[in-house]
Amino acid sequence: MQRDGWARIAAGEHALLLAPTGSGKTLAAFFYAIDQLGREAGERAGNGEKTQPGVQLLYISPLKALVADIDRNLRAPLVGVARTAEQLGAQFRAPRVALRTGDTPARDRRAQSRDPAEILVTTPESLYLILGSAQRETLRTVRWIVVDEVHALAATKRGAHLALSLERVAALCGAHDPQRIGLSATARPVAEVARFLGGSRTVAIVDATGPPKLDLMISVPVPDMTQPGTAARAPFAMREPAPHTIALPGAEAADSELLAPFKSRAGSAGEDADTSLWPAIYPKLLEAIRAHRSTILFVNSRGLCERLARRLNELAGEALVRAHHGSIAHEQRRSIEEDLKAGRLRAIVATSSLELGIDMGAVDLVLMVESPGAVSRGLQRVGRAGHQVGAASRGLIFPKHRSDLLEATVVAQGMRAGEVEALRVPHTPLDVLAQQVVAMSAGDPWRVEDLLALVRRTASFAGISREVLGSVLEMLAGRYPSTDFSELRPRITWDRESDRIAARPGAGKIALLSGGTIPDRGLYSVHLGPDGPRVGELDEEMVHETRAGEIVTLGATSWRVAEITRDRVIVTPAPGQPGKLPFWRGDGPGRPLELGRALGRFLRELEGECRADGGDLNAGRGRAERWLERDFCLDAYAARNLVDYVIQQHEAVGALPTDRAITVERFRDELGDWRVCILTPFGARVHGPWALAI
Repeated sequence: MQRDGWARIAAGEHALLLAPTGSGKTLAAFFYAIDQLGREAGERAGNGEKTQPGVQLLYISPLKALVADIDRNLRAPLVGVARTAEQLGAQFRAPRVALRTGDTPARDRRAQSRDPAEILVTTPESLYLILGSAQRETLRTVRWIVVDEVHALAATKRGAHLALSLERVAALCGAHDPQRIGLSATARPVAEVARFLGGSRTVAIVDATGPPKLDLMISVPVPDMTQPGTAARAPFAMREPAPHTIALPGAEAADSELLAPFKSRAGSAGEDADTSLWPAIYPKLLEAIRAHRSTILFVNSRGLCERLARRLNELAGEALVRAHHGSIAHEQRRSIEEDLKAGRLRAIVATSSLELGIDMGAVDLVLMVESPGAVSRGLQRVGRAGHQVGAASRGLIFPKHRSDLLEATVVAQGMRAGEVEALRVPHTPLDVLAQQVVAMSAGDPWRVEDLLALVRRTASFAGISREVLGSVLEMLAGRYPSTDFSELRPRITWDRESDRIAARPGAGKIALLSGGTIPDRGLYSVHLGPDGPRVGELDEEMVHETRAGEIVTLGATSWRVAEITRDRVIVTPAPGQPGKLPFWRGDGPGRPLELGRALGRFLRELEGECRADGGDLNAGRGRAERWLERDFCLDAYAARNLVDYVIQQHEAVGALPTDRAITVERFRDELGDWRVCILTPFGARVHGPWALAI
């Protein structure tokens, strides 16, 4: 870390700390404050004085799993610091740590209000709930605010919501503005992230990052991804690997023995062993898991997560892996994480639930099925391997089809170069503002000028005018633009003579019940017995297609459905029995525009490599394959498939969709009607508005 940057943090300046994954930046930010807290508490104890009540350090994480991880990683170092201080004869008392998330029992929440710990570790939504309760009084003493994985919040409405909550904390603290420290490994542009963190405040940027240390490879197990049937008979009959191909031991012993379970199950699973690429991918994944001590396999959907976990366990003949995603109960996820760290579990199949900086111990390898969809997401995922200072992160990507192979190639190249997509702080999200205004007015009446000044201190609302704020207050006070909204009840009163707002009765409770920006996805909770613990959650469409007595799989574990009620599914264990795989409906994140441009540029360059000396594309096939293997971390089959894909597209249409050209195809469908297809590499965020316009 830059010495002058650390000195600025120690001097009390607001700071954005950028450091590579596994650098210990979180603990570094903590111990700067912990040292001061411990010394002050030790001196008070030595003088017979009580410790100053109230939260001193507020840590905010975008994930509940990170909250528990930070708490676990703090306790051992705190004991070590206290023992060292005792040996040196220094006055020191280790600060207490408390957690507050949606999983915190009511008993612990009441205890936190009565006797708050010096360090409070929480999430944005739980902080919002604290500010709407009597526990907000414990935040008047906050001196430091640490926002971890700040890049995951800055570009979203959730981040704008958090920014307003942080200003409410600052308002509680009065004249003393808590020091803010943001932590990230993949923030870009740095100035925009710093603006989000500090709002109107000056934020020092402490950049200790460097080029990513990656050992990355893209692997395709078959010579032709459009005709993978031969892979089912001889998935490892490959030619000599490229010089940088990751060689895994035991490959020659796999073949038909590994694929036998799938030849009998393919029909029931909807996977034809002669036409699907999956029978070639499964043995490769299992082979990689068995060749390493600890592995995380990332996928892009919860449904695929469950399917992969079950298939790999069937292939292995043992409970080798577990599924880990957001629809599995918190206690189940924590148990799975602990089993992986302790070595009782060889691998986890995970979605974005393990993407951010959770410490998973000594993970050897990260596998990815499908392109991660963004450079930042890929770096976060592969960074779970080699999660130590100076260690290289080792990753292996298995594309599902040739289009996925194209995107994975561009993403992997961006990961190696550290070209993280730029984010943008949301501009004036009025729905977020309305929710926070109701919550603020429920605590105390506010002068509109004071409210406007507080809102303008955030980056998202820095340019909001008095007129725009007034229109939001008019709506909340019940003055609607038409009678169509007459059924909506007003939530605040606005006394225009004194220019003050106050909440109407019951508005505060409504603001808390509907708090945050994470949408209600209409999921059914799954419980072990009528009064038992929560196992996870299922999509309502899945539940509507399920009947009592059926067996479903959740978290790579089988459960028998005993009863389906209005809002939950009651289950009993059904170990060893095959179950129906769950599914969840949801929209993907969409391809970032920067990745789309990079993909278009890469296609244009690949076309140029294929045109040897200005000839047709086939003339330069060999040169293009060697270029891909040398410069883009593709194995031999991946390079061959990608070149075939580009050449066949060009032969069919006569052009490629690049960053400089849009391809328009016209063809007849099965009914003989004409269809027009507009091809660009720019992704759903561009294509969506185009589709609406057309």
